Amino acid sequence: MCQVFFLIPKMSGGFSLAFLSLILCLPFVASQCKRNPVIFNFGDSNSDTGGYAIATGFNFEYPDGRAFFNPPTGRLCDGRLVIDFLCENLKTNYLTPYLESLEPDFTNGVNFAISGSATLPRYVPFSLDIQILEFRRFRNRSIEFQSKGFKNVVGEEDFKNALYTIDIGQNDLTGAFNSLSYAEVIEKIPSFISEIRDAMWAIYLVGGTNFWVHNTGPLGCLPEKLGTRKTNATDYDKNGCLMSLNEGAKAFNAKLDALCQELRLSMKNSTIVYVDTYSIKYDLIVNSASYGFKNPLMACCGHGGAPYNFDPKIKCRDNGYNLCEIGSSYISWDGVHYTQLANSIVASKILSANHSTPPHKFNFFCNS
Repeated sequence: MCQVFFLIPKMSGGFSLAFLSLILCLPFVASQCKRNPVIFNFGDSNSDTGGYAIATGFNFEYPDGRAFFNPPTGRLCDGRLVIDFLCENLKTNYLTPYLESLEPDFTNGVNFAISGSATLPRYVPFSLDIQILEFRRFRNRSIEFQSKGFKNVVGEEDFKNALYTIDIGQNDLTGAFNSLSYAEVIEKIPSFISEIRDAMWAIYLVGGTNFWVHNTGPLGCLPEKLGTRKTNATDYDKNGCLMSLNEGAKAFNAKLDALCQELRLSMKNSTIVYVDTYSIKYDLIVNSASYGFKNPLMACCGHGGAPYNFDPKIKCRDNGYNLCEIGSSYISWDGVHYTQLANSIVASKILSANHSTPPHKFNFFCNS
């Protein structure tokens, strides 16, 4: 047994402690780096640290951020995301969104992830290819500024030694399943993978050699999917998740894994780590009681109550939503995104390297 403690800021200043006892826990032992860790992240809302809010001017309000940041920071979560915990592990600042205009700090990298992003269609803000174009512009301008004597910019060696993290694909699968049959979704997966291949090659061609690639999670276990899709009793697995959506996610992940294997052979002197976050996240559902979760398929913030607390007409952040008590142990925050508590467990499993191929620790890139 162990206890995980979260420091939650009080509105009046100071901190209060909220804790959950876990049967299994992996402590967040800070990693050591020989040089300044620089990370460039590409993805969707699973790793968006405020990019969507900045790009659209949308003002996220309570209850987002209530468990940590308070007020909200544009993260679709009650607190920190997996990428935030990974940055904490390296003792580096949280990643600043690319479009931040007020006092941005890009000395430790940039977050290009934007909520709602997918690999396709191309040339649509902020699809993966647009994020790569933004990265290339940022790289060129940074190197130009460094040559002119500017300080506190990412230099050419930083770009070469940086870690390039990629976590995208969930929205591609969601969009496909909303309009296509299972067979048609499977047929489209290679086109999603092709976009990720192009993105990784674009980074490699300008000197990037360290890649950290997350696969996609169990789509069929999200309360949003469970609460909106017309189903039959035979559509569910023994844990209450929709089998076809999970099988689609696994098919995507198999292709992504194969891509990583292919690129390890063709990208000389590169390191490509494939992280099986699907297994980590599905384990939270299967063994929810062991982690202290009482409602593994129910959203903390939503409407409608059990079994999923998800109503497409009254979603979290809409007028009339209901909210679980602070400190409650939920996996899903709003039906689509995970809670800070769930993210912390996912991050701890990632940091163990037990779900990574090859099994590198997260700090490999700043020590090699």
